[in-house]
Amino acid sequence: MHLPVSLSNSLPGSSVLIAFCAFVLVSSITPGPNNTMLLASGVNFGFRRTVPHLFGICVGMIFMLTVVGLGLGSAFTEFPWTWHVLRVAATIYLVWLAWKLATAGQLQDRDVARPMSFLRAAAFQWVNPKAWVMAVGACTAYVLHPNIWINAAVMGGVFAAINLPSITTWAVFGAGLRRWLAQPRVLRVFNVVMALLLLASLWPILGAQPHGA
Repeated sequence: MHLPVSLSNSLPGSSVLIAFCAFVLVSSITPGPNNTMLLASGVNFGFRRTVPHLFGICVGMIFMLTVVGLGLGSAFTEFPWTWHVLRVAATIYLVWLAWKLATAGQLQDRDVARPMSFLRAAAFQWVNPKAWVMAVGACTAYVLHPNIWINAAVMGGVFAAINLPSITTWAVFGAGLRRWLAQPRVLRVFNVVMALLLLASLWPILGAQPHGA
């Protein structure tokens, strides 16, 4: 099976790859639900306990990118209502996450509280509007190989190489702030601010539409 011709095919192959790398870097390192939660997790639990969260995001996004690249993204074109259902589900879940973050315990409770697990982080991508916009946008705008299976594999490999270091910077930064936020009152303020940023990340994302939808 071969992919349809993309606008990006008008560029030389190396130019398409460079453009895709830039797209992944900007999408991965800019603020959004994933990075906001990684920053908060680094502060509340430290870097080591945030590692499963990191890998869950990366693996979950690669799986989504692969599935969308193999044809799932066309569902938004065929059934536009599915995008609206996704936005409602994402809003409800992110509001719940924001509430949990805003009411999180103190650093002293870190042995009782649990950071997001690998599986939860991977599954979260399916209700993360930014992840959907990124995956559908990437598979619509960039074709790295005419064979759909090879294209999905190459995209997944490039994404892993760029995304994991990008999101890791947020967890490392959060862990670096950990000692400065040891006071319970300061930590509570930080968690409330992160919860508000998590909610704010919905605003531009929920107004967007996946390419082709």
